[in-house]
Amino acid sequence: MQLESPPTEKRYDKPEGERRGLVIVHTGDGKGKSTAAFGLALRAFGRTHVHHKQVRIFQFMKVPSARFGEHRMFEQLGLRIEGLGDGFSWKSQDLEHSAQLARDGWLKAREAILSGECFMVTLDELTYPLIYGWLPLDDVLDTLRQRPRHVHVVITGRRCPPEIIELADTVTEMTLVKHAFKAGIPAQRGIED
Repeated sequence: MQLESPPTEKRYDKPEGERRGLVIVHTGDGKGKSTAAFGLALRAFGRTHVHHKQVRIFQFMKVPSARFGEHRMFEQLGLRIEGLGDGFSWKSQDLEHSAQLARDGWLKAREAILSGECFMVTLDELTYPLIYGWLPLDDVLDTLRQRPRHVHVVITGRRCPPEIIELADTVTEMTLVKHAFKAGIPAQRGIED
């Protein structure tokens, strides 16, 4: 490990632009995309809950009855999280039905974004219905461009379309360095529900 001295001067000047809603993308093959988005949602909820602004989370691949750890915690806090799908494609019994669920779910998410009632809308795993051709990319891009100025949108999923990356304000690509699953260790409850 290379040691370094802590900085003694500020490394950047304070931006002078206006505060506004951002489009934030977490993509890549590494772990942590949804976890990072949920952390942002919790931070936003903690700040905006007092000011009566909504924070909504839509999960495009999770079933509405999902009971993962995040669902249990968010429900206790009063943070709305909604599964819109029927599981990942390899679990689906009917891919056309899965596509229709994604389209119906997108209408809910789109309404939440455009209503102006939300401070933040998280679109967890949105990239999958986009790259499978279940959702029209142009509609998603138009919605992101037309959203009220104060609305933040967070998008997660692998292989995010370049058009969304170009439009986004902040993009983080999670890089896989090492994963326990590849060493034969199964997913751990509470870590990878």
